[in-house]
Amino acid sequence: MDKRYQVFVSSTFADLQEERQEVMQALLELDCIPSGMELFPAANEDQWTLIKKVIDDCDYYMVILGGRYGSIGPDGLSYTEMEYRYALENGKPILGFVHKDPSQIVAKKSETSLEGKKKLESFRDFVQTRMCRFWDSPSDLGSQVSRSLVKLIKAHPAIGWVRGDQVPSESATTEILSLRRTIEELEKKLSSVANEAPEGAGLLAQGQDEISLDYTFAASEDRWAHNGTMYRASTSLAWDEIFSSLAPLMMNESDEPALITALNGLVRSKEVPGLEKQKSLKGMNLLEFKASRDDFQTIKVQLRALGLITKSTKNRSVKDTATYWTLTPYGDNQLTRLRAIRRPEA
Repeated sequence: MDKRYQVFVSSTFADLQEERQEVMQALLELDCIPSGMELFPAANEDQWTLIKKVIDDCDYYMVILGGRYGSIGPDGLSYTEMEYRYALENGKPILGFVHKDPSQIVAKKSETSLEGKKKLESFRDFVQTRMCRFWDSPSDLGSQVSRSLVKLIKAHPAIGWVRGDQVPSESATTEILSLRRTIEELEKKLSSVANEAPEGAGLLAQGQDEISLDYTFAASEDRWAHNGTMYRASTSLAWDEIFSSLAPLMMNESDEPALITALNGLVRSKEVPGLEKQKSLKGMNLLEFKASRDDFQTIKVQLRALGLITKSTKNRSVKDTATYWTLTPYGDNQLTRLRAIRRPEA
């Protein structure tokens, strides 16, 4: 949506007409809306009320100080200083532009009275307590305004103004708010689901429930051989045991060959002690343990159904056709429960 910012330009008027023209041009080139109530006679309380209202409606405020202090208000301050202090008190983003050397300003554009000069000097000092820029010519002031306002808009983005036909209708606004609430509710549900077992998971085998898993292995009399007589056998593994072995590989993500290797290693570590006690296998070199491919597929489906793992959605090259798996937030919590080491007293 194309926004325009309204900028209140505060200054004395008669002595700074050329400078104000440069400032107005700079603001218009930045697609800003210039405002300045010093163009109106500030002679009563009602006029001051109007000035304050215009400042309230503006997004940014800038003050330009030349050689004059300006018309005095009821409190003994000039209307320019009253405007500046009001903008400051109300937290408006402010830009100050102070003439570099007032002594170089021609006499007809300078304060003539001693009191006016003192008040102008005091006001200059007050404006310079905040960030301000110094200028010495109308063109210099115009460029200072352009650069400073661009930086201020970036540092302090304001509400701005838009065309009436770009503002959503009341019904559209209501619908947008309704959709936002729906999105928030769905995000809460999604977050809850991600950290809990899916509905119906309680009916599935898990935890200390066991699965019968077929596997093959080779046995060789030669300790250094990498082949031998093939055997078929089966074992029983608890689901927690399987998940505890495979899950660390999926803390980031893992392809299926790495998971199969980990499952084969789990079968080997569990079965070798018992197999070595069998008479026919005593002294043999046991190797090449391979879990059944069908059983691996069942394990993969079960862990997914339990809400522990999911397919990774990371972007990869077109040539990489492997399937990758990663832990769900719920799976990560379960892995922590199974593998994290507790203190003895816990």
